[in-house]
Amino acid sequence: MKRIFIDAAKCDGCKNCTVACMQAHRADTGTVYDLNLMDIRNESRNHIVITADGNYKPIFCRHCDQPECVLSCMSGALSKDPESGHVLYDENKCGSCFMCVMNCPYGVLKPDTATRTKVIKCDFCQHDPEGPSCVRACPK
Repeated sequence: MKRIFIDAAKCDGCKNCTVACMQAHRADTGTVYDLNLMDIRNESRNHIVITADGNYKPIFCRHCDQPECVLSCMSGALSKDPESGHVLYDENKCGSCFMCVMNCPYGVLKPDTATRTKVIKCDFCQHDPEGPSCVRACPK
C-alpha cells in the first residue's frame, strides 16, 4: 500500500504541491503556465496552513486504515480499496450531506467551492501512472 508521508519540518510553504494538484485535476487542458489559479473549478485536494508559531503544516488525505469519512458516508460514495488501501470517492453516489467533511479528523475533505454538491479529496492521482503529482513537485 502506497501513502504520502510528509516531513512537515521540511515544508517551506512553497505550495508547489498545491499547484501540481490543481494542474493534475484541471478540467481543461494546458500547461501549468496557463493554469488559472483564481478559477474555483481548479481546486487543490491538499492545502498548507501556517501554524500559530509560524511553521507550515501541509494538510493531505492520509487514506486512513479506519477512515472516519468512509464510516460516516451514508450514500456509499466513499470506500476503502482493500488492495491499494486508498480511500476512493464516487461522485455519482454522493448525496452532498458532507458527513465525511465533518468527520475527517484531519480537516482534509471539503465541499467543492463551485457547486457545493461534491467532495474534494485526494484520489492519489490514480489517472497518472507516475503517481501523485504533489510528491513529484515537492522540492524538499
